[in-house]
Amino acid sequence: MAALVNVRRDVSDPFYRYKMERLQTKIEGKGNGIKTVVVNLSSVAQSLARPGSYLIKYFGFELGAQTNLDPADDRWIINGAHEANKLQELLDGFITKFVLCKKCKNPETDVHIKDGRILLDCKACGQRSEVDLRLKLSGFMLKNVPKKTKKDKAERRAARRAKQNGKHEENGSGGDDNSDQASPPADDKGIESDDDALTRKIKSEAHVLENKEVEVKDDEWAVDMSEEAVRARQQQLPGEFKQKLALNGDEEDEEGEGGGNTVYDQLGTWVQEEAEKKGGVSKVDDIDIYVKAKELGIETKHRTILVLVQTIFDENITAQIRGRAPMLKRMITSERHEKALLGGTERLIGHLSEEHPEMFDKVVKILQLYYYHELISEEVVTKWGTKASKKYVDLSTSKKVRKAAEPFLKWLEEAEEESDDDE
Repeated sequence: MAALVNVRRDVSDPFYRYKMERLQTKIEGKGNGIKTVVVNLSSVAQSLARPGSYLIKYFGFELGAQTNLDPADDRWIINGAHEANKLQELLDGFITKFVLCKKCKNPETDVHIKDGRILLDCKACGQRSEVDLRLKLSGFMLKNVPKKTKKDKAERRAARRAKQNGKHEENGSGGDDNSDQASPPADDKGIESDDDALTRKIKSEAHVLENKEVEVKDDEWAVDMSEEAVRARQQQLPGEFKQKLALNGDEEDEEGEGGGNTVYDQLGTWVQEEAEKKGGVSKVDDIDIYVKAKELGIETKHRTILVLVQTIFDENITAQIRGRAPMLKRMITSERHEKALLGGTERLIGHLSEEHPEMFDKVVKILQLYYYHELISEEVVTKWGTKASKKYVDLSTSKKVRKAAEPFLKWLEEAEEESDDDE
């Protein structure tokens, strides 16, 4: 990894918040075919929150050399031989003109190109400053507006939710709370403070757990991991969970997480036992669940989400999601976690529908609450809804769940189209 330098190299503070890699170059070829490859340009561009094409084109304009744009192999090339130190000095000029806020000199800015103007929107001070359109790169930027990214879509979704919340407050209750297709509840002012309290409790409990000395008796020092013992423990699970908690191995399995790894069984069994002791699964505390998962070493695993969805929720899931959202949000850190959440929900609905056929009618409300609490992203749930799968449930149940989810998926699609039209 290249050495890190301050984004503003005129700031000598070693604890300066904004860092980037020092540019690395490699000179290839000879004679008229000599060229300079900027090895880590993509990483530097990411640190500056600018497309790599802006940086390489800026170098080309300043050096009077030809460059490539958006190479498939991530080899950013400038014709001619150019030293890394020279490019680093040119990069300082790019940062000053196209990255730093004109008011507070903070590099945390977003580029907005609209109506022939280039604006830098500062996230620190809120200043919106214009880029000099006489610069050569400005003309290139106006002609090559980057495509919208997932981050842009996330910001638009947040704006949509804020807009919905505003409408909800204006209209009072906003409709029938029992409607499956109603917009997600807007009264979540306490979520942030709940999150902060949850974070503090998790850290304190985890600290106690790490520092706690456990006295182990001689006859309790190990768990029998023989095939017969594992099978016996699996048979002790309640019947409906033998199939529901079965972690069928597939090509996405992580090492040591295929079927037969009992740490997930242990977590599911523990949650059930706690629910029986306390008189209901809703009374099992989030902190206790997280600490137990951490004790088993699976608090970051996507399969943990698969197990939890089937154990912490029941037929009253629509009323339970809000209370569990802060814990789940901290544990869901990737698309695989989101897919596990959706897969576990499929299994739960499929199982509960045997006694509660109305569970399929709750699919829209469940997905709306997941989306509202940012447990699933638009991209993942849209892709999930396009095709039924036998990965978590039988094909018939999977089709029923997706059929029931169609109103929510259509709402997402229409909201996206409206957002694009507004822009």
